[in-house]
Amino acid sequence: MLCLCLYVPLPNSDQTEFEYFESNGLPSELKSLFKLSLFLPSQEFTTYRKWRQKIVKAGDKDLDGQLDFEEFVHYLRDHEKKLRLVFKSLDRKNDGRIDAQEIMQSLRDLGVHISEQQAEKILKSMDKNGTMTIDWNEWRDYHLLHPADNIPEIILYWKHSTIFDVGESLMVPDEFTAEERNTGMWWRHLVAGGGAGAVSRTCTAPLDRLKVLMQVHGSRANNMCIVGGFTQMIREGGMRSLWRGNGINVIKIAPESAIKFMAYEQIKRLMGSSQNSLGILERLVAGSLAGAIAQSSIYPMEVLKTRLALRKTGQYSGMADCAKHIFKKEGLAAFYKGYVPNMLGIIPYAGIDLAVYETLKNSWLQRYATDSADPGVFVLLACGTMSSTCGQLASYPLALVRTRMQAQASVEGAPQMSMTGLFRHILRTEGASGLYRGLAPNFMKVIPAVSISYVVYENLKVTLGVQSR
Repeated sequence: MLCLCLYVPLPNSDQTEFEYFESNGLPSELKSLFKLSLFLPSQEFTTYRKWRQKIVKAGDKDLDGQLDFEEFVHYLRDHEKKLRLVFKSLDRKNDGRIDAQEIMQSLRDLGVHISEQQAEKILKSMDKNGTMTIDWNEWRDYHLLHPADNIPEIILYWKHSTIFDVGESLMVPDEFTAEERNTGMWWRHLVAGGGAGAVSRTCTAPLDRLKVLMQVHGSRANNMCIVGGFTQMIREGGMRSLWRGNGINVIKIAPESAIKFMAYEQIKRLMGSSQNSLGILERLVAGSLAGAIAQSSIYPMEVLKTRLALRKTGQYSGMADCAKHIFKKEGLAAFYKGYVPNMLGIIPYAGIDLAVYETLKNSWLQRYATDSADPGVFVLLACGTMSSTCGQLASYPLALVRTRMQAQASVEGAPQMSMTGLFRHILRTEGASGLYRGLAPNFMKVIPAVSISYVVYENLKVTLGVQSR
Protein backbone atom coordinates (compact mmCIF):
# COMPACT_ATOMS: atom_id res chain seq x y z
CA MET A 1 0.00 0.00 0.00
CA LEU A 2 1.05 3.56 -0.68
CA CYS A 3 0.06 6.12 1.95
CA LEU A 4 -0.29 9.74 0.93
CA CYS A 5 -0.30 11.90 4.06
CA LEU A 6 -1.24 15.53 4.54
CA TYR A 7 -0.17 16.86 7.94
CA VAL A 8 -2.27 19.65 9.43
CA PRO A 9 -1.27 21.48 12.69
CA LEU A 10 -3.61 21.29 15.65
CA PRO A 11 -4.37 24.38 17.80
CA ASN A 12 -1.77 25.19 20.49
CA SER A 13 0.87 23.07 18.77
CA ASP A 14 4.33 24.24 17.81
CA GLN A 15 4.76 25.76 14.35
CA THR A 16 6.19 23.09 12.05
CA GLU A 17 7.11 23.19 8.39
CA PHE A 18 4.53 21.44 6.18
CA GLU A 19 5.64 18.58 4.02
CA TYR A 20 4.16 15.71 2.05
CA PHE A 21 5.30 12.20 2.91
CA GLU A 22 4.97 8.92 1.07
CA SER A 23 5.26 6.65 4.06
CA ASN A 24 3.44 3.97 5.99
CA GLY A 25 4.45 5.43 9.34
CA LEU A 26 4.25 8.74 11.14
CA PRO A 27 7.65 10.42 11.76
CA SER A 28 8.31 10.77 15.49
CA GLU A 29 9.01 14.53 15.27
CA LEU A 30 5.47 15.12 13.90
CA LYS A 31 3.47 13.22 16.54
CA SER A 32 1.65 16.37 17.64
CA LEU A 33 0.12 16.75 14.20
CA PHE A 34 -3.17 15.34 12.98
CA LYS A 35 -2.79 12.93 10.06
CA LEU A 36 -5.19 12.87 7.09
CA SER A 37 -4.39 10.00 4.73
CA LEU A 38 -5.57 8.69 1.38
CA PHE A 39 -4.70 5.02 0.87
CA LEU A 40 -4.16 3.78 -2.68
CA PRO A 41 -3.62 0.15 -3.74
CA SER A 42 -0.16 -0.43 -5.15
CA GLN A 43 -1.59 -1.06 -8.66
CA GLU A 44 -2.97 2.49 -8.63
CA PHE A 45 0.46 4.06 -8.24
CA THR A 46 0.25 5.61 -11.71
CA THR A 47 -3.08 7.20 -10.74
CA TYR A 48 -1.38 8.75 -7.73
CA ARG A 49 1.40 10.14 -9.95
CA LYS A 50 -1.21 11.72 -12.24
CA TRP A 51 -2.94 13.18 -9.21
CA ARG A 52 0.28 14.85 -7.98
CA GLN A 53 1.05 16.29 -11.41
CA LYS A 54 -2.49 17.57 -11.75
CA ILE A 55 -2.85 19.33 -8.42
CA VAL A 56 0.61 20.92 -8.66
CA LYS A 57 -0.29 22.24 -12.14
CA ALA A 58 -3.73 23.46 -11.01
CA GLY A 59 -2.81 24.85 -7.62
CA ASP A 60 0.71 26.25 -8.01
CA LYS A 61 -0.07 29.99 -7.94
CA ASP A 62 3.49 31.26 -7.65
CA LEU A 63 4.75 28.93 -10.43
CA ASP A 64 7.65 27.58 -8.39
CA GLY A 65 6.91 23.97 -9.27
CA GLN A 66 5.97 23.18 -5.66
CA LEU A 67 2.64 23.10 -3.88
CA ASP A 68 2.65 24.71 -0.43
CA PHE A 69 -0.14 24.30 2.13
CA GLU A 70 -2.07 27.47 1.22
CA GLU A 71 -2.01 26.59 -2.47
CA PHE A 72 -3.18 23.07 -1.69
CA VAL A 73 -6.11 24.31 0.40
CA HIS A 74 -7.03 26.77 -2.38
CA TYR A 75 -6.98 23.91 -4.89
CA LEU A 76 -9.21 21.74 -2.69
CA ARG A 77 -11.77 24.52 -2.20
CA ASP A 78 -11.88 25.32 -5.91
CA HIS A 79 -12.14 21.66 -6.86
CA GLU A 80 -14.89 21.09 -4.30
CA LYS A 81 -17.01 23.84 -5.90
CA LYS A 82 -16.76 22.07 -9.24
CA LEU A 83 -17.70 18.75 -7.67
CA ARG A 84 -20.70 20.38 -5.97
CA LEU A 85 -21.97 21.65 -9.37
CA VAL A 86 -21.65 18.19 -10.90
CA PHE A 87 -23.32 16.51 -7.90
CA LYS A 88 -26.31 18.84 -8.18
CA SER A 89 -26.62 18.21 -11.91
CA LEU A 90 -26.64 14.44 -11.29
CA ASP A 91 -29.07 14.61 -8.37
CA ARG A 92 -32.22 14.92 -10.48
CA LYS A 93 -34.57 14.08 -7.61
CA ASN A 94 -32.99 16.78 -5.42
CA ASP A 95 -32.93 14.38 -2.46
CA GLY A 96 -29.22 14.75 -1.75
CA ARG A 97 -28.41 11.28 -3.10
CA ILE A 98 -27.45 9.81 -6.48
CA ASP A 99 -28.74 6.38 -7.48
CA ALA A 100 -28.04 4.09 -10.45
CA GLN A 101 -30.94 5.42 -12.53
CA GLU A 102 -29.70 9.02 -12.17
CA ILE A 103 -26.20 8.01 -13.29
CA MET A 104 -27.63 6.15 -16.29
CA GLN A 105 -29.82 9.12 -17.28
CA SER A 106 -27.01 11.66 -16.92
CA LEU A 107 -24.68 9.61 -19.09
CA ARG A 108 -27.49 9.00 -21.60
CA ASP A 109 -27.92 12.78 -21.93
CA LEU A 110 -24.24 12.98 -22.86
CA GLY A 111 -24.73 10.27 -25.49
CA VAL A 112 -23.14 7.48 -23.41
CA HIS A 113 -25.35 4.43 -22.84
CA ILE A 114 -24.52 2.02 -20.01
CA SER A 115 -26.42 -0.88 -18.46
CA GLU A 116 -27.87 -0.86 -14.95
CA GLN A 117 -25.16 -3.31 -13.87
CA GLN A 118 -22.46 -0.90 -15.06
CA ALA A 119 -24.16 1.97 -13.21
CA GLU A 120 -24.28 -0.12 -10.03
CA LYS A 121 -20.58 -0.88 -10.45
CA ILE A 122 -19.88 2.85 -10.56
CA LEU A 123 -21.98 3.29 -7.42
CA LYS A 124 -20.18 0.52 -5.52
CA SER A 125 -16.82 2.16 -6.18
CA MET A 126 -17.99 5.25 -4.24
CA ASP A 127 -20.60 3.83 -1.84
CA LYS A 128 -19.09 3.47 1.64
CA ASN A 129 -22.16 2.38 3.67
CA GLY A 130 -23.68 -0.19 1.29
CA THR A 131 -26.91 1.76 0.58
CA MET A 132 -26.32 1.67 -3.21
CA THR A 133 -26.74 5.46 -3.26
CA ILE A 134 -24.10 8.19 -3.04
CA ASP A 135 -24.49 11.19 -0.76
CA TRP A 136 -22.49 14.40 -1.05
CA ASN A 137 -19.79 13.29 1.40
CA GLU A 138 -19.16 10.02 -0.44
CA TRP A 139 -19.09 11.82 -3.79
CA ARG A 140 -16.67 14.49 -2.51
CA ASP A 141 -14.36 12.07 -0.72
CA TYR A 142 -14.05 9.84 -3.76
CA HIS A 143 -13.43 12.58 -6.34
CA LEU A 144 -11.59 15.25 -4.39
CA LEU A 145 -8.17 13.71 -4.88
CA HIS A 146 -9.00 11.79 -8.05
CA PRO A 147 -7.21 12.67 -11.31
CA ALA A 148 -10.36 12.59 -13.47
CA ASP A 149 -12.48 15.68 -12.76
CA ASN A 150 -16.06 14.62 -13.49
CA ILE A 151 -18.53 13.44 -16.10
CA PRO A 152 -18.59 16.82 -17.97
CA GLU A 153 -15.02 16.00 -19.09
CA ILE A 154 -16.80 14.23 -21.96
CA ILE A 155 -18.34 17.55 -23.00
CA LEU A 156 -15.02 19.35 -22.45
CA TYR A 157 -12.86 16.97 -24.48
CA TRP A 158 -15.27 16.04 -27.27
CA LYS A 159 -16.02 19.47 -28.74
CA HIS A 160 -17.03 19.02 -32.37
CA SER A 161 -18.72 21.84 -34.29
CA THR A 162 -16.74 24.50 -32.37
CA ILE A 163 -13.40 23.00 -33.40
CA PHE A 164 -13.91 21.57 -36.86
CA ASP A 165 -14.79 23.71 -39.89
CA VAL A 166 -15.21 22.03 -43.27
CA GLY A 167 -16.84 25.01 -44.97
CA GLU A 168 -20.41 23.98 -44.12
CA SER A 169 -22.08 25.44 -41.02
CA LEU A 170 -24.85 22.87 -40.62
CA MET A 171 -23.50 20.94 -37.63
CA VAL A 172 -25.38 20.80 -34.33
CA PRO A 173 -23.79 23.28 -31.85
CA ASP A 174 -21.60 21.94 -29.05
CA GLU A 175 -22.64 21.76 -25.42
CA PHE A 176 -20.67 23.69 -22.79
CA THR A 177 -20.03 22.55 -19.23
CA ALA A 178 -21.41 24.43 -16.22
CA GLU A 179 -17.88 25.59 -15.43
CA GLU A 180 -17.36 26.96 -18.95
CA ARG A 181 -20.63 28.87 -18.68
CA ASN A 182 -19.96 30.24 -15.20
CA THR A 183 -16.41 31.38 -16.02
CA GLY A 184 -17.34 32.90 -19.39
CA MET A 185 -15.02 30.53 -21.26
CA TRP A 186 -17.78 29.61 -23.74
CA TRP A 187 -17.45 32.83 -25.76
CA ARG A 188 -13.67 32.36 -25.98
CA HIS A 189 -14.27 28.89 -27.41
CA LEU A 190 -16.59 30.42 -30.02
CA VAL A 191 -14.06 33.15 -30.92
CA ALA A 192 -11.29 30.54 -31.22
CA GLY A 193 -13.58 28.40 -33.37
CA GLY A 194 -14.42 31.36 -35.61
CA GLY A 195 -10.76 32.23 -36.09
CA ALA A 196 -9.92 28.60 -36.83
CA GLY A 197 -12.73 28.48 -39.39
CA ALA A 198 -11.45 31.61 -41.12
CA VAL A 199 -7.94 30.18 -41.52
CA SER A 200 -9.23 26.75 -42.54
CA ARG A 201 -11.59 28.14 -45.19
CA THR A 202 -8.89 30.40 -46.60
CA CYS A 203 -6.43 27.52 -46.90
CA THR A 204 -8.96 25.26 -48.66
CA ALA A 205 -10.68 28.01 -50.73
CA PRO A 206 -9.23 26.85 -54.11
CA LEU A 207 -10.81 23.41 -53.64
CA ASP A 208 -14.08 25.02 -52.58
CA ARG A 209 -14.21 27.24 -55.68
CA LEU A 210 -13.39 24.27 -57.90
CA LYS A 211 -16.30 22.37 -56.30
CA VAL A 212 -18.71 25.25 -57.11
CA LEU A 213 -17.50 25.42 -60.74
CA MET A 214 -17.92 21.67 -61.17
CA GLN A 215 -21.40 21.76 -59.59
CA VAL A 216 -22.61 24.55 -61.89
CA HIS A 217 -20.73 23.98 -65.16
CA GLY A 218 -20.07 20.24 -65.02
CA SER A 219 -22.07 17.97 -67.31
CA ARG A 220 -21.62 14.93 -69.55
CA ALA A 221 -20.50 17.23 -72.34
CA ASN A 222 -18.20 19.22 -70.04
CA ASN A 223 -16.73 16.62 -67.73
CA MET A 224 -14.43 18.92 -65.77
CA CYS A 225 -11.56 17.19 -63.93
CA ILE A 226 -9.61 18.53 -60.96
CA VAL A 227 -6.37 19.38 -62.81
CA GLY A 228 -8.29 20.82 -65.76
CA GLY A 229 -10.45 22.91 -63.44
CA PHE A 230 -7.45 24.46 -61.68
CA THR A 231 -5.74 25.11 -65.03
CA GLN A 232 -8.87 26.81 -66.35
CA MET A 233 -9.19 29.05 -63.26
CA ILE A 234 -5.52 30.11 -63.32
CA ARG A 235 -5.59 30.75 -67.07
CA GLU A 236 -8.71 32.92 -66.77
CA GLY A 237 -7.76 35.00 -63.72
CA GLY A 238 -4.32 34.08 -62.41
CA MET A 239 -3.45 32.60 -59.02
CA ARG A 240 -5.58 35.12 -57.12
CA SER A 241 -8.70 33.85 -58.87
CA LEU A 242 -8.44 30.61 -56.84
CA TRP A 243 -9.67 32.57 -53.81
CA ARG A 244 -12.72 34.22 -55.41
CA GLY A 245 -15.65 34.13 -53.01
CA ASN A 246 -13.48 33.41 -49.98
CA GLY A 247 -13.85 36.88 -48.45
CA ILE A 248 -17.62 36.64 -48.00
CA ASN A 249 -17.24 32.99 -46.93
CA VAL A 250 -15.01 34.09 -44.03
CA ILE A 251 -17.06 37.18 -43.11
CA LYS A 252 -20.24 35.15 -42.63
CA ILE A 253 -18.66 32.92 -39.95
CA ALA A 254 -19.10 35.45 -37.13
CA PRO A 255 -22.79 36.35 -37.56
CA GLU A 256 -23.78 32.78 -38.35
CA SER A 257 -22.00 31.30 -35.31
CA ALA A 258 -23.37 33.96 -32.96
CA ILE A 259 -26.97 33.64 -34.23
CA LYS A 260 -26.83 29.83 -34.14
CA PHE A 261 -25.48 29.72 -30.57
CA MET A 262 -28.04 32.23 -29.25
CA ALA A 263 -30.89 30.47 -31.06
CA TYR A 264 -29.74 27.08 -29.75
CA GLU A 265 -29.75 28.30 -26.15
CA GLN A 266 -33.19 29.89 -26.52
CA ILE A 267 -34.66 26.77 -28.14
CA LYS A 268 -33.28 24.66 -25.30
CA ARG A 269 -35.11 26.89 -22.82
CA LEU A 270 -38.33 26.71 -24.85
CA MET A 271 -38.04 22.93 -24.82
CA GLY A 272 -38.09 23.14 -21.04
CA SER A 273 -34.59 21.80 -20.55
CA SER A 274 -32.88 22.88 -17.35
CA GLN A 275 -30.07 20.40 -17.92
CA ASN A 276 -26.54 21.31 -18.90
CA SER A 277 -26.84 18.90 -21.81
CA LEU A 278 -29.63 17.52 -23.95
CA GLY A 279 -30.28 14.04 -25.22
CA ILE A 280 -29.26 13.17 -28.77
CA LEU A 281 -32.74 13.61 -30.27
CA GLU A 282 -33.31 16.89 -28.41
CA ARG A 283 -29.90 18.15 -29.56
CA LEU A 284 -30.73 17.28 -33.16
CA VAL A 285 -34.08 19.11 -33.03
CA ALA A 286 -32.66 22.16 -31.23
CA GLY A 287 -29.54 22.23 -33.41
CA SER A 288 -31.47 21.88 -36.66
CA LEU A 289 -33.86 24.68 -35.72
CA ALA A 290 -30.97 26.90 -34.64
CA GLY A 291 -29.19 26.14 -37.92
CA ALA A 292 -32.31 27.02 -39.90
CA ILE A 293 -32.62 30.35 -38.08
CA ALA A 294 -28.93 31.17 -38.62
CA GLN A 295 -29.02 30.16 -42.29
CA SER A 296 -32.17 32.22 -42.88
CA SER A 297 -30.44 35.25 -41.39
CA ILE A 298 -27.27 35.08 -43.47
CA TYR A 299 -28.55 33.31 -46.60
CA PRO A 300 -28.05 36.35 -48.92
CA MET A 301 -24.34 36.02 -48.09
CA GLU A 302 -24.45 32.40 -49.31
CA VAL A 303 -25.84 33.59 -52.66
CA LEU A 304 -23.16 36.28 -52.87
CA LYS A 305 -20.46 33.70 -52.16
CA THR A 306 -21.65 31.51 -55.06
CA ARG A 307 -21.93 34.43 -57.48
CA LEU A 308 -18.50 35.78 -56.53
CA ALA A 309 -16.92 32.32 -56.92
CA LEU A 310 -18.41 32.04 -60.44
CA ARG A 311 -17.62 35.59 -61.60
CA LYS A 312 -15.35 36.37 -64.53
CA THR A 313 -12.37 38.70 -64.24
CA GLY A 314 -13.59 42.31 -63.98
CA GLN A 315 -17.26 41.36 -63.72
CA TYR A 316 -17.66 42.85 -60.21
CA SER A 317 -15.44 45.25 -58.32
CA GLY A 318 -16.27 43.66 -54.97
CA MET A 319 -18.95 42.23 -52.69
CA ALA A 320 -21.03 45.43 -52.54
CA ASP A 321 -20.92 45.81 -56.33
CA CYS A 322 -22.03 42.20 -56.82
CA ALA A 323 -24.95 42.67 -54.38
CA LYS A 324 -25.97 45.88 -56.18
CA HIS A 325 -25.96 44.19 -59.60
CA ILE A 326 -28.05 41.25 -58.35
CA PHE A 327 -30.59 43.56 -56.72
CA LYS A 328 -30.94 45.76 -59.84
CA LYS A 329 -31.24 42.94 -62.37
CA GLU A 330 -33.07 40.22 -60.39
CA GLY A 331 -34.67 41.88 -57.38
CA LEU A 332 -34.66 41.02 -53.70
CA ALA A 333 -35.96 37.47 -54.26
CA ALA A 334 -32.67 36.54 -55.97
CA PHE A 335 -30.91 36.62 -52.60
CA TYR A 336 -33.01 33.64 -51.47
CA LYS A 337 -32.68 31.39 -54.52
CA GLY A 338 -31.97 27.84 -53.42
CA TYR A 339 -33.29 28.56 -49.92
CA VAL A 340 -35.62 25.51 -49.77
CA PRO A 341 -33.04 22.82 -50.67
CA ASN A 342 -30.60 24.53 -48.31
CA MET A 343 -33.09 24.23 -45.41
CA LEU A 344 -33.92 20.63 -46.32
CA GLY A 345 -30.19 19.79 -46.35
CA ILE A 346 -29.79 20.77 -42.70
CA ILE A 347 -31.60 17.70 -41.31
CA PRO A 348 -29.65 14.92 -43.13
CA TYR A 349 -26.34 16.73 -42.66
CA ALA A 350 -26.78 17.57 -38.99
CA GLY A 351 -28.49 14.27 -38.16
CA ILE A 352 -25.96 11.94 -39.77
CA ASP A 353 -22.97 14.03 -38.66
CA LEU A 354 -24.22 13.95 -35.05
CA ALA A 355 -25.17 10.25 -35.16
CA VAL A 356 -21.82 9.13 -36.59
CA TYR A 357 -19.82 11.33 -34.22
CA GLU A 358 -21.76 10.17 -31.15
CA THR A 359 -21.46 6.51 -32.22
CA LEU A 360 -17.69 6.80 -32.66
CA LYS A 361 -17.40 8.75 -29.40
CA ASN A 362 -19.40 6.16 -27.43
CA SER A 363 -17.42 3.30 -28.93
CA TRP A 364 -14.12 4.92 -27.90
CA LEU A 365 -15.37 5.83 -24.41
CA GLN A 366 -16.60 2.29 -23.73
CA ARG A 367 -13.36 0.67 -24.87
CA TYR A 368 -10.58 3.04 -23.92
CA ALA A 369 -11.81 5.71 -21.43
CA THR A 370 -10.33 4.29 -18.24
CA ASP A 371 -8.67 7.24 -16.48
CA SER A 372 -9.86 10.15 -18.64
CA ALA A 373 -12.41 11.07 -21.30
CA ASP A 374 -9.67 12.83 -23.32
CA PRO A 375 -9.44 10.98 -26.66
CA GLY A 376 -6.25 12.63 -27.88
CA VAL A 377 -5.65 14.54 -31.10
CA PHE A 378 -5.74 11.74 -33.66
CA VAL A 379 -8.92 10.08 -32.37
CA LEU A 380 -10.71 13.44 -32.30
CA LEU A 381 -9.55 14.31 -35.82
CA ALA A 382 -10.55 10.88 -37.14
CA CYS A 383 -14.03 11.09 -35.60
CA GLY A 384 -14.54 14.65 -36.87
CA THR A 385 -13.40 13.76 -40.39
CA MET A 386 -15.56 10.63 -40.57
CA SER A 387 -18.73 12.28 -39.28
CA SER A 388 -18.34 15.38 -41.49
CA THR A 389 -17.73 13.21 -44.56
CA CYS A 390 -20.83 11.10 -43.92
CA GLY A 391 -22.95 14.20 -43.29
CA GLN A 392 -21.80 15.84 -46.51
CA LEU A 393 -22.35 12.67 -48.52
CA ALA A 394 -25.96 12.42 -47.31
CA SER A 395 -26.86 16.04 -48.05
CA TYR A 396 -24.72 16.59 -51.16
CA PRO A 397 -27.49 16.33 -53.82
CA LEU A 398 -29.46 19.06 -52.02
CA ALA A 399 -26.31 21.19 -51.76
CA LEU A 400 -25.68 20.81 -55.50
CA VAL A 401 -29.25 21.79 -56.40
CA ARG A 402 -29.01 24.78 -54.04
CA THR A 403 -25.80 25.97 -55.73
CA ARG A 404 -27.27 25.60 -59.22
CA MET A 405 -30.38 27.55 -58.23
CA GLN A 406 -28.20 30.30 -56.75
CA ALA A 407 -26.23 30.49 -59.99
CA GLN A 408 -29.06 30.15 -62.53
CA ALA A 409 -29.26 33.83 -63.51
CA SER A 410 -25.48 34.11 -63.88
CA VAL A 411 -25.22 31.23 -66.38
CA GLU A 412 -26.09 32.27 -69.93
CA GLY A 413 -28.98 30.34 -71.43
CA ALA A 414 -29.70 28.42 -68.22
CA PRO A 415 -33.44 27.83 -67.64
CA GLN A 416 -34.94 29.13 -64.37
CA MET A 417 -36.09 25.93 -62.69
CA SER A 418 -37.65 25.04 -59.34
CA MET A 419 -36.01 22.59 -56.96
CA THR A 420 -38.02 19.57 -58.14
CA GLY A 421 -37.67 20.60 -61.79
CA LEU A 422 -33.89 20.84 -61.39
CA PHE A 423 -33.72 17.41 -59.72
CA ARG A 424 -35.67 15.86 -62.61
CA HIS A 425 -33.55 17.68 -65.22
CA ILE A 426 -30.27 16.46 -63.69
CA LEU A 427 -31.49 12.86 -63.37
CA ARG A 428 -32.80 12.86 -66.96
CA THR A 429 -29.73 14.44 -68.60
CA GLU A 430 -26.86 13.27 -66.38
CA GLY A 431 -28.17 10.37 -64.30
CA ALA A 432 -27.78 9.90 -60.55
CA SER A 433 -24.05 10.65 -60.76
CA GLY A 434 -24.93 14.20 -61.86
CA LEU A 435 -26.16 14.91 -58.33
CA TYR A 436 -22.62 14.32 -57.03
CA ARG A 437 -20.59 16.55 -59.35
CA GLY A 438 -17.78 18.27 -57.48
CA LEU A 439 -17.76 15.60 -54.75
CA ALA A 440 -14.05 14.79 -55.25
CA PRO A 441 -12.67 18.29 -54.44
CA ASN A 442 -15.26 18.55 -51.67
CA PHE A 443 -13.91 15.40 -49.99
CA MET A 444 -10.31 16.38 -50.74
CA LYS A 445 -10.68 19.46 -48.55
CA VAL A 446 -12.20 17.65 -45.51
CA ILE A 447 -8.98 16.28 -43.96
CA PRO A 448 -6.90 19.47 -44.42
CA ALA A 449 -9.84 21.62 -43.28
CA VAL A 450 -10.37 19.56 -40.12
CA SER A 451 -6.65 19.41 -39.34
CA ILE A 452 -6.00 23.12 -39.94
CA SER A 453 -9.04 24.24 -37.94
CA TYR A 454 -8.00 22.00 -35.02
CA VAL A 455 -4.40 23.30 -34.90
CA VAL A 456 -5.48 26.95 -35.19
CA TYR A 457 -8.24 26.44 -32.60
CA GLU A 458 -5.81 24.99 -30.05
CA ASN A 459 -3.35 27.86 -30.56
CA LEU A 460 -6.05 30.53 -30.36
CA LYS A 461 -7.31 28.95 -27.13
CA VAL A 462 -3.91 29.57 -25.55
CA THR A 463 -3.87 33.17 -26.81
CA LEU A 464 -7.36 33.81 -25.42
CA GLY A 465 -6.53 32.25 -22.06
CA VAL A 466 -8.81 29.24 -22.40
CA GLN A 467 -7.81 26.36 -20.16
CA SER A 468 -5.79 23.77 -22.04
CA ARG A 469 -7.39 20.45 -22.82
